[in-house]
Amino acid sequence: MKIKIYILFLLFSIGLWAQPKVSTSVNVTKNKIGAEFKLTLKTDVDTLSKVKFPEARNFGALEVIQSYKIDTVKKGSRYELIKKYGLTQFDSGKYTIPRIPVLINGKLSFSDSIKVEVNDVKVDTLKQKMYDIKDIAQVESPMGSWWIYVLVLLVIAAAGFFIYKYIKKRQTIEKEEVIVFKTPIEKATTLLQQLEKKELWQRGEIKSYYSELTDIARNYIEEEIHIPAMESTTSELIEGLRKAAKQKKLKLSNETVENLEKVLKQADLVKFAKVKPLDFEIEEDKKRISNSIVTIHQSIPETVEENDELALWNEQQKELARLQKLKKQKRVRIITTIGIVVGMLLLALLSLIYFKGFDYVKDNIIGHPTKELMEGEWVYSEYGNPGVKIETPKVLKRMNAEKIMPKEAMALLKEMQIFIYGSLIDDFYISVSTVTYKQETQIDLDQAAEGSLKVFEAQGAQNIIVKTEDFNTQKGISGKKAYGTMTVLDKIKGKSTKMYYEMLVFAQNGGLQQITIMHREDDTYGKQIMDRVLNSVELQTTDK
Repeated sequence: MKIKIYILFLLFSIGLWAQPKVSTSVNVTKNKIGAEFKLTLKTDVDTLSKVKFPEARNFGALEVIQSYKIDTVKKGSRYELIKKYGLTQFDSGKYTIPRIPVLINGKLSFSDSIKVEVNDVKVDTLKQKMYDIKDIAQVESPMGSWWIYVLVLLVIAAAGFFIYKYIKKRQTIEKEEVIVFKTPIEKATTLLQQLEKKELWQRGEIKSYYSELTDIARNYIEEEIHIPAMESTTSELIEGLRKAAKQKKLKLSNETVENLEKVLKQADLVKFAKVKPLDFEIEEDKKRISNSIVTIHQSIPETVEENDELALWNEQQKELARLQKLKKQKRVRIITTIGIVVGMLLLALLSLIYFKGFDYVKDNIIGHPTKELMEGEWVYSEYGNPGVKIETPKVLKRMNAEKIMPKEAMALLKEMQIFIYGSLIDDFYISVSTVTYKQETQIDLDQAAEGSLKVFEAQGAQNIIVKTEDFNTQKGISGKKAYGTMTVLDKIKGKSTKMYYEMLVFAQNGGLQQITIMHREDDTYGKQIMDRVLNSVELQTTDK
């Protein structure tokens, strides 16, 4: 309904003419010789008004050095036209910018006069330092930074090597931990052998050596005799061992218990009193622990397993636990390898961003949708009647005009064809439309462009800024160009995007031809596509 109302309003409404007024301002009233005064003229008019600003070489005694394009700001149903001039004067003094005539709907309106002042530039050659002319700067060759890329590759390779060595070391430790011991004595003797291979006390790590040595003995006693050996003090452990020997009828001699007690007390002195035994004493303590463990094992009476099924079940559970642990370690290795690969790729990506910039990575690694359009295979084709010949990165898709336009508007038309690529919420949008009327119609190109912008506004576009100028194709066909920015809201994602658009409108023998192109405001590839498309536009004239 909004689209119908807007189009009907454009087709049948009568504008209300307001009394034209020209406001005047200047950016500075005092300036230096040769500096620019920027004079601004503004007029507020309705959409049907014709406004013509003067084009002159001088305004009074000031020279016009720049005549800027007219900016159009849409304010509801009215336009604010803004015209700026760059003025200057090369002689000092006080000047007056005279009243400037502006032609609005065939009637003259005048701006206000403004006084300005031009001052000399004071130069103190006594205080101003003088500098020699600088030597020619040497431009670094693009190949001069090759060593940076080599350094990055070496860093990545070194990081990968150290990570690989770390993982291999971890895998070796895990393999050692995977070993499942069938009996406590097997575990104790194996750990004693591994302790000797570490050569801790030979490297001066005596405290660590005694700590591991006594932990092996304590752990064995706890698993074999079932007394809390790990948490007990030396005296508590020895007392508990003597009691267990009587209760379980262990064939332990006092010498075995005393030898074990000697080593435990020696370890306490090493750990808490920082005593450093001699080498032969350390060897003797190791033998005492080894012999004590063997003697305790031999002193345990042999028992026959009454329930073979229970023993088998225990063995199966141990094997299942071993397999599950191996499976877990394999999964950890896979995840770690993936992490290393991802980390190295991320490091390489960050290096590219640092040396080449994010835009380079985005365009060449991540991918840029409009860059792909720009570099793809383009299509040159003709659309509609009267025909519009145009080159586009993709073939435009025909739309059903009757579903878009209201019946009241279609009743006035002989034919309307619309071809589109993309939508308002996409990165890039192109539309080509052609219209022929049933009866000869006087077409106002400004009003036609206004109607299209109203349609965009009905579709959710906001903050539409409009600028207009004349446009000629390469074959000299004249038309109107409207361009500017608008904010488009994506209701699904809930975010808005600022888009830049350009619209070409042509009227030929009662027919209307229109091309609209839109892309994100900061998209350089979108701008390149737009320029290429607009430069390719050629029109077929309507047959009379």
